[in-house]
Formats: sequence, C-alpha cells, structure tokens
Amino acid sequence: MEALKASAFPPRHRSFFSPIAAAPCPTSPRLPIPVWLLHTPSIKHRRSTTPLPFPAIRRNRRSFKICTAVTPTAPSTQESFSPESEGEKFDWYAQWYPVVPICDLDKRRPHAKTVLGLDIVIWYDRNEDAWKVFDDSCPHRLAPLSEGRIDQWGRLQCVYHGWCFGGSGDCKFIPQAPRDGPPIHTSKKACVAVYPSCVQNGILWFWPNSDPQHQDILSRKRPHYIPELDDPSYTDLMICRDIPYGYEVLIENLMDPAHVPYAHYGIMRMAKVPESLKADREGGRPMEISIQKLDVNGFTAKQVFGENYFIPPCLYYGFFSPGGNQNMNKTSAAGTKKDLVPSVPSQKRALLIFYCVPVSPGNSRVIFASPRNFAVWVERIFPRWIFHIGQNLILDSDLYLLHVEERKLMEVGSINWHKSCYVPTKADALVVAFRRWLNKYGGTQVDWRNKFSGVLPPTPPREQLFDRFWSHTVKCRSCDAAYKSLSVMEHVLQVASIGLIVIVAAAKQGSVSVAARYGLGFGAVLCLVASKWLSHFVYKTFRYHDYDHAFR
Repeated sequence: MEALKASAFPPRHRSFFSPIAAAPCPTSPRLPIPVWLLHTPSIKHRRSTTPLPFPAIRRNRRSFKICTAVTPTAPSTQESFSPESEGEKFDWYAQWYPVVPICDLDKRRPHAKTVLGLDIVIWYDRNEDAWKVFDDSCPHRLAPLSEGRIDQWGRLQCVYHGWCFGGSGDCKFIPQAPRDGPPIHTSKKACVAVYPSCVQNGILWFWPNSDPQHQDILSRKRPHYIPELDDPSYTDLMICRDIPYGYEVLIENLMDPAHVPYAHYGIMRMAKVPESLKADREGGRPMEISIQKLDVNGFTAKQVFGENYFIPPCLYYGFFSPGGNQNMNKTSAAGTKKDLVPSVPSQKRALLIFYCVPVSPGNSRVIFASPRNFAVWVERIFPRWIFHIGQNLILDSDLYLLHVEERKLMEVGSINWHKSCYVPTKADALVVAFRRWLNKYGGTQVDWRNKFSGVLPPTPPREQLFDRFWSHTVKCRSCDAAYKSLSVMEHVLQVASIGLIVIVAAAKQGSVSVAARYGLGFGAVLCLVASKWLSHFVYKTFRYHDYDHAFR
C-alpha cells in the first residue's frame, strides 16, 4: 500500500513510508503477552473530536482483544477462527462492488467485466441517462452482449442475431419475429437479468443480485462514501488494473508496509533514510500499528502518520499528513530521546484508497486513488497516463512474488494460514488482522457459490503474466489514447527517416550543398534513433515491463 504513495506525491521523510503496529490474533493461554500490548491504545481513548469516518464499524461496539501475531507454534485452530454465530457471518452477495472508474468507460459501446465470477456487461442507456449493468448473456443463444453495440435508438443490441434490449432488461425487438405475429419479445424469457447499479465517487458500482426484490437496494444501503474523492480541492487521479493473483493476496499485500523498501526498492530508493536508522541497504526497521477494533464490518488501525480502515469486502484506505510536526519526543528506558508521533498534524492531507475486487480464483482487480490537497497543480498539468507509468511499475515489481505465493498458500489451505506463515513481528499486524477477519467472518475465502472448482489457473509465460496491454492499457482511456498517439508518432519518425535518406540519394551532386546533405543525413539518423527509442518506450510502458530484483 505504501509503495503507491510514492508515485502519487513526492516523499517527505522516510518515516512516512514506515508505519508502526501491534498485531491482532486469537488469544492463547500458552502464548505470553508482551509488555507493549498492555499499552496498546484502544478505541475508547481516541479523541472525541475525531469521529470514525465510516459508521459501519462504529455500530458494533463489542470489545476486541489485542494480542501478538500468531506463530506456527502458537495455537491456531479452525475453531479459533470460525464464525461465532450465524448473525455474524459476512454475506458476500449482499454488498456493493466497485466495477470500474467512470472516466475509463466509453458511452458509445458496451464493456465486459467480471466480478465475483459473474460476467457482466456495462453500457450507457442514453434514454434514461444512466449506466446499466446486465448479465453478459443474450437470452436467445447465450452470446455475450458485451460484443454487441448500442443502436441508433439507444438500445443494447446483440450482434449474433440482432435482438435489442432496453435499460430495464426488456427485449424491444426480435428481427426474426413476424411483424404481424404474436409479441414474443414481451415474454419474460426474452429479458436480460439486470443488476442494481449506481455511480459514486467517480466509480460505477453494482449489486451482485438481480432478484427484483433488490432493485431498490440503493434507497436502503449505499456504497461507502469518501468525500475527498469528490472534493475539487483534492486531486482525482485513479488507476484500474486487472491482477493475475487473487483477492486475498491482493489485500494482504496492500496492508503490508514492511515489504515496500525491499520489493519496491528500485522505485523507493529516492526516499531518503537517515544513515543512523539504516540496518541494511533498503532501510527496513521495526514497525508499529495498533489494531483498535475488529468485527464483521471490518477493522480499524492506527499508524504513526494516520489511520487505516478496512471495510469489507473491497475497501481499504488510510489518511496521512505528510510533513507534520516532528517535535514530539519520547524517553526510552535507557534515558535517551527518540522521535515519536507528530504532535500537530500538518494541513497537508492525503489519502491512499484501494478498492480490491474479487474477479475469479487467481484473478483480481485493483482501483487505486490517491487524493491529496497539496501539489494539486502537478496532476492538472500532466496527463493521467504519465502517473500510470510509475503506478504500473509498482504493481509489477511484486507481481511474480505474489502470484507464486498464492499457489503455495492454496496448497496449505486458507484455514491453515497461521500455521504455514511465520509472522512474529508487529509489522504483520494488518495482514494478521485481515486473515482473522476472513477466517472468522468471511468463510476463509471469497464465496464463489460453486462456480469454480477451486483450482487456480496455470501460471502463464512471464510475458503474459506481466502483460500490461490487456490488463490495463486497452481498458484505460488515457493510456489507450497515449499508446495510439505515440505509436503513430513512431511510424511518422520512421517514414521521415526513410524520406530524408531518399531525398539525399536522389538529389543531384550540384543541386544540394555538402552542408545540406550532411544536415539531411543527420536528420535521417536522428529520426531513426528517435523512432527506435520511442518503440522501446511504448513497448515497456504500455505492453510489457519485466522486473528483475537482482539488479535493482
């Protein structure tokens, strides 16, 4: 999570990337509780002037005990993490799910997406002036509606046989039906399943249940709202990318600040770390995070520079105040002073917002936003795709590690996560908290409702695993436009190079001076070199960029 912060705004101090925490886990009579746990701040000691930003977690005030991260030698049985009661079981299909940022959707065509194993089609109904989410299957012969088009009357048309559908899922026209015959298009069997949907915070959301009783769900329950995403004084940059590893591993990685200086060292090395704090090249060090509350609605965490919140199933976000006052000191047991938490938060405010979407086993989608109220002019000047270069590089830098890790975790099983992973330090507090929530309330994994066998897809070739083109470029309007424009520029430079060479060769000896010949020749070489460089840049930026940690 911390790594994407660097691509959003310049680092101020190394400690900004190193939050500090205590790890939650099941209590055990055989596991001694260290002294630092006795002083872990609880939610009731928070200042009353700082309300929790999401009421879902505030509603449940049941106490939550803090303890050390579970090690393989500590008791970690299935009973310890099973749901306490039926009322506390998390329902994966009674939640709003983010699908895609609106800025990446084209109103002129339908778009295919997969969420929770459900294949859906998104299209803009200009008759109702609203985005619609349908089941991506034509009731006629089950052809994908996402391969269709929007006709001149604003209807979604299946291009297999031309059936047309309105915004309510009703069939408007069957070309093969006799005009003077019975109105067979009005049959319920000719209708398409429609999912409730809405637009909030610049993102299209959908409710994964097409039963008519849920059509008014928006009036009863809305997606979690983050006001900063709609605040014009904040930046509004977003990136969306499909990831070749699953939802659980994606969230764990974003909740893990300890991996940042190592897995993302090539990107994070510009962050200055005081030499006195360095124990290795990367500058890793102990961290503290206090988990303050965990229940079926998620959990909260307190870090040095702000607070983090997990709101299941998809949202994980945090607040930070970079450049705050660093004058608070703490006296250690040895009598020396060391820096502690900033005493006065800075007026500069930033958020890291991650929407982690389960797509299918072994596949997920991340929507990342980093609104901030400082250095706003930067994103007003540069195009969106410029920022996506660094953010994609961050996602690539630990992609293979997590892809392999997921397969190893699949072998041991979700319920045995604590037995197979050795997590003895406070740095793993958020990861342990998420696994505890998942095992205790979420059924140990995403509920796919038997749509999949549970076997992960085979590992593809490395170039396909690190693919950027189909996982992001063609789905991002900004990157897709840049890719096409730069590709055209590349070909223009190649043509210019050839044209200049032809002019030099065709010119008569006396009609063109020697200086002009050399000038044209130099221009031809320059255009050729520029086209080669641009070709390499386009390929690594928009199609494929490998990451070798050995030489970072």
